[in-house]
Amino acid sequence: MSQNISSGRMPDSDSILPAPGHRLALLLLFLAFALSIADRMILTVLFEPIKAEFGLTDTQLGFLGGFSFAVFYATLSLPIARMADRANRSKIVFASLVIFSITAALCGLATSFLVLVIMRIGVGIGEAGVNPASQSILGDYYPPKKRASAMSILSIGANVGMIFGFVVGGMIAEEYGWRAALIAVALPGLFLAIVIWFKLKEPQRGYFDKLINNMADPEKEEQPSLLDSIRALWNIPSYRQLLIGSTIAGTVTYGMTSWVPTFYIRVHDLTQSEAGLVLAGIFGVVGAAGAYTGGKLVDRLSRKGFQYGVWMIAASKVIVLPLAVAAYLLDPLELSIALYVLPIFVSMFYLGPIMALIQTISPLRMRATASSLKMLALNLVGMSTGPLMIGAISDYLEPSYGDYSLRIALAVTTCLSLWAAYHFFLCGKALAKEFPKEKPSLPLSPEATPGG
Repeated sequence: MSQNISSGRMPDSDSILPAPGHRLALLLLFLAFALSIADRMILTVLFEPIKAEFGLTDTQLGFLGGFSFAVFYATLSLPIARMADRANRSKIVFASLVIFSITAALCGLATSFLVLVIMRIGVGIGEAGVNPASQSILGDYYPPKKRASAMSILSIGANVGMIFGFVVGGMIAEEYGWRAALIAVALPGLFLAIVIWFKLKEPQRGYFDKLINNMADPEKEEQPSLLDSIRALWNIPSYRQLLIGSTIAGTVTYGMTSWVPTFYIRVHDLTQSEAGLVLAGIFGVVGAAGAYTGGKLVDRLSRKGFQYGVWMIAASKVIVLPLAVAAYLLDPLELSIALYVLPIFVSMFYLGPIMALIQTISPLRMRATASSLKMLALNLVGMSTGPLMIGAISDYLEPSYGDYSLRIALAVTTCLSLWAAYHFFLCGKALAKEFPKEKPSLPLSPEATPGG
């Protein structure tokens, strides 16, 4: 559906419609993200049988669940994002799906801890292209003030992926073993890759920049060097604070999602399938509701100014922190689960809005790069250190506290949310200066059309 621009002036920014094909694109990218998370997170519900078979420590499990995957995932996402800023992004998503699906299945054939680590590195390499390319594509399908909702729906793919990984993986592992579970969860990605090859259309790059900012031809804008891009992005105060805040928040989130399945299995004596069902309800259903709600709230608050949505995210993290700490430290199981619901709901608020803000505040030819830099920091620091930190703290405290050591490790790491909230607050202050008011309407050529 084309915008109504026959009057020669741009439409009101709140009424600009998404580009044609946006729903199908969002659905396909949603599924790609969901499967990438399923392949990533299924390992966490399999920690205990893998630990028993290979005789591993909690620190080694933390390395397997975080660092081994994150280093290559984070570092390779940057050069792939540079490619996405000038090449066909839909084909990048296709190739990424094929690679991570195959290597995730091969994890089920691992004969040693070393082989499993190598295969997890392959999963990280494959998944490196999904997020930056997907976010860049959606940034060209949706206008700025509708991006938070679209990106939040995309981020719900993480929750759906967790449900698939936790429930299906847990049930298959209990019945057929952890190797069968890894293979079964990985294979659907190959089918989706074929669909994406034929159905995911590349949108016109920078259409909404042309519509809103009256850029003559966004496609002809030159891509700056990597060093110039990093320097330019770092010099945007809102981007800088968003990067720091999301990295710290990611450290908490990745640590939590990696170890909470083991927490409920080890501390509360749940089976793998029971833990999978409980966590599918908490992370999947409640988390998805939180991600969707966060996107809607931020889009609504953004009508007053982009800063208000980020301030809401900062405040929510502070408010629910005591509940999260109590959920780890208190018994019985029912109380722990009840206390955990609201923190999980709120913890998902930031995912979609941050992806959307990056597309809004970053220059056109730096958008996939900007997303990738965020993913680089989020995963190289957050995904690497979160699970590893919790495992190391748990091992250090285990001689004195036994199984209670894992509770303490989770509670301590969760308190980093206060630090993340501080940087989200600073990001809001920067946004208030960078976007002080609506830009005036500008003339626009009537022949412009969305899509491409």
